[in-house]
Amino acid sequence: MFKKIALLVLLMVLLCAGIAFGQVYERSETIYTTGTMWGPPSSWNPITPWAVATGTRGLCYESLFLYDPLTDEYTPWLAESGEWVSSNVYELKVRKGIRWSDGAMFTADDVKFTFELGKNYEGVFYSTMWKWLTDVEKVNDYTLKFHFSEPLYQEWGNVMYTMMMVPKHIWKDRTEEEITAGANENPVGSGAYLYESYGADRMVWVRNDKWWATDLLGLKPAPKRLVDLINASNNVSLGMVLKGELDLSNNFLPGVADLVNWGYVTTFYPEAPYMLSANTAFLFMNLTKKPMDDPAFRRAVSFAINVNQIVNIAYANLVEATDSTGLLPTWSKYVDQDVVEKLGFSYDPEQAKAILADAGYKDADGDGFVEALDGSKIELSIIVPFGWTDWMESIKIVAKGCQAVGINLKTEYPDFGGYAAQLYGGTFDMAINNFGSQVSNTPWTFYDWLFRNPIQDQMNNGNFSRYDNKKVFDLVVELDKTPIDDLAGMQEVISQIQEIQLTDTPAIPLWYNGLWSQVSSAAWTNWPSAAEDTPNYLPCTWNNYWEMGAVLMLCELEPVK
Repeated sequence: MFKKIALLVLLMVLLCAGIAFGQVYERSETIYTTGTMWGPPSSWNPITPWAVATGTRGLCYESLFLYDPLTDEYTPWLAESGEWVSSNVYELKVRKGIRWSDGAMFTADDVKFTFELGKNYEGVFYSTMWKWLTDVEKVNDYTLKFHFSEPLYQEWGNVMYTMMMVPKHIWKDRTEEEITAGANENPVGSGAYLYESYGADRMVWVRNDKWWATDLLGLKPAPKRLVDLINASNNVSLGMVLKGELDLSNNFLPGVADLVNWGYVTTFYPEAPYMLSANTAFLFMNLTKKPMDDPAFRRAVSFAINVNQIVNIAYANLVEATDSTGLLPTWSKYVDQDVVEKLGFSYDPEQAKAILADAGYKDADGDGFVEALDGSKIELSIIVPFGWTDWMESIKIVAKGCQAVGINLKTEYPDFGGYAAQLYGGTFDMAINNFGSQVSNTPWTFYDWLFRNPIQDQMNNGNFSRYDNKKVFDLVVELDKTPIDDLAGMQEVISQIQEIQLTDTPAIPLWYNGLWSQVSSAAWTNWPSAAEDTPNYLPCTWNNYWEMGAVLMLCELEPVK
């Protein structure tokens, strides 16, 4: 009750506060969003996807296909079709009638040019593709053939909806520096929205009324403008949602369950967990340090953590506990239930104690904590960034569970820079992370992140545990080489990966992080949700989500009359 009263007081304060965010546009023509940018926009370069303003990818620049993880289906977009005509040749048909926003026609030349940027410049993020892509052959103005030395089908399926096409006639005269690091001001794209302006607190896009999809597919975004605001704080975003000044917040907002019950916001689901699952939060243990190098010790930790407490307390049921594999619910068909039944884990402190005892970990000095096998004391820490309040609460529960079974584990909260330095540099003991476990077209992206190799001094993109196992590395490559329509073949390889994963426990999946999405219907309605009578798209503005159906969300919105 106290929490509800406190939240109500906060709501009243926020509702009364005057929160100004620059120029105000006609509400019946404009949607206001937030959830991606934490600083002023400074780049509109789709070749640097990690640094671009919200909407650069997906609203301004577009991909060959869209992919919907809710249905596991591709939609031809800039491409009219694509198919493997042999085991190592992929034929792509470019959709006719598409124009860039400056009026120039979009053709096969643009596609070929975009792909060959990776061939010509190592600084292009997809340059490694050219280790297995050998040639892009232009057959005619609207047909290309991609030739591969050894095709990686899973990666290719991912490329089809994540690589943005750029106009050759504009980019061909740019220097390598401009291509790989330039800001690309006033971008010329093919998408539904055009760059209009930006400020210290926002990015403003205006509808492209000559967008090709209006004539060719009958699609037209309802909002004339989309204003994406920098997230000053979650409480500021909350106040704006409550006042009807913010239509879609993709930030974590406090008290969502009460806000839904009181009718202030709606979420994808009308009740817990309220949100779709976006990624998996893992507990990584540093396998270069003892006793984390011992599989038995790691397995004991997996039984010591009360994940349901994290779900109930740290998140108030806004997330769901994972299964033992950590695969997202959209990938449930790839979970080998026999392997999970045999090797899976769940909260069982007595089992954790038994595993430790059987492995030789004893409390010799009676201080309540087991010693290492050589008799030395075990003193470990678990880290998350300071200010990430949900994660901060979660590691308190992890540490408490470990302490209860005799593992001396303490919490630490470095700033994000310190957290990243420890995680990437391999100086941490334990840490929570979810950065590369995002939903995608294939669980290969999940395993490529979880088992990233080779092991290096700096591991910036996954495998923070530094788990070194050639067999599982080879299986991830084998999965990559399996065609995306070969479900049985994918399941067979993934089953072997899961057998190793659950035997060695190199990292422990804990919960599915939510696709935070809270909407106000004060100005706009017909938002996506799980209800049968509403659109069923991902209601998210995060990078790489526009091309997973969010752009179609804009075509379904309706202004409140």
